[in-house]
Amino acid sequence: MSRTKRRVLIGLFFLCLFIGLSCLSVVLTWAPDQPVEVLKTRWAPPPSQFVQVHGLTVHLRDEGVRDDPVPVVLIHGTSSSLHTWEAWVAALKAQHRVITMDLPGFGLTGPNAENDYSNAAYTRFILDLMDTLHVQNFSVGGNSLGGEIAWQVAVAAPHRVHKLILVDAAGYAFTPESMPVGFRIARLPQMAWMMEHTLPRWMMENSVKNVYGDPGKVTPALVDRYEAMTLRAGNRHALRLRFMQMDAGKTAGKIKTISVPTLILWGGLDRLIPPENAQNFKRDIKGSKLVMFEKLGHVPQEEDPVDTVAAVKSFLQ
Repeated sequence: MSRTKRRVLIGLFFLCLFIGLSCLSVVLTWAPDQPVEVLKTRWAPPPSQFVQVHGLTVHLRDEGVRDDPVPVVLIHGTSSSLHTWEAWVAALKAQHRVITMDLPGFGLTGPNAENDYSNAAYTRFILDLMDTLHVQNFSVGGNSLGGEIAWQVAVAAPHRVHKLILVDAAGYAFTPESMPVGFRIARLPQMAWMMEHTLPRWMMENSVKNVYGDPGKVTPALVDRYEAMTLRAGNRHALRLRFMQMDAGKTAGKIKTISVPTLILWGGLDRLIPPENAQNFKRDIKGSKLVMFEKLGHVPQEEDPVDTVAAVKSFLQ
């Protein structure tokens, strides 16, 4: 057999091996979408409820003091859900009415019919949800994407926002020190089919650990929750669209117009949105207060709810 022919055969062997291993990987990590009705039993027990907002069935929780004139509205980040605020809500609801929700494209709310996941669409959604709940005035806070929506709501409707809480919020253009592998894959068009039909457990666990300052705090139960919310029918497709529609700091100039009292909370070990962004918010929002949690990561409300919510309690009082 000639050397050229051997090289061709070896090349074909490794090509077939690669294809075979790829097919095996797809089979082993196959994870089809899950209908929301299947997920509700475990992930939407009372006090969860579902309300209609312009044709979209929204998963929310409305807890605490019913006659609170200024409820606290908390907005989760990318690929998260209202569950991220559970510990904060438990600590706040004795003195406040606290409203949390799953944003369109995430959690049990799932995708919207328009496939619009722009910041403008999310801002309208929050104001429409407040109208649906007959809430005129409120304090609003958010983490990551939720923080970006929160400050954009404060810009769009300053007469309705009493106080603003930004938790590792997006807003400025930034370069991540590290990005969850799930986010990196979602940004690749050539990986679209794989992303929407498979979900390796290791990838989900790695992605959650990536946003914690102490990855050792990430439990199997926590990974279960993020995994379930990812598998909600339509969410993986919506995530790809969200990344295509990101603002990337184009409206950051509006941050300087914010005049409501503002609390900025940040994890000093945030590798997704670097801590210097906290200083940018502190600089641009006149009179704002910054509290840095040096040992926490991108989701401090989950990683250390006790210390972080203590700062929020003081701010709200």
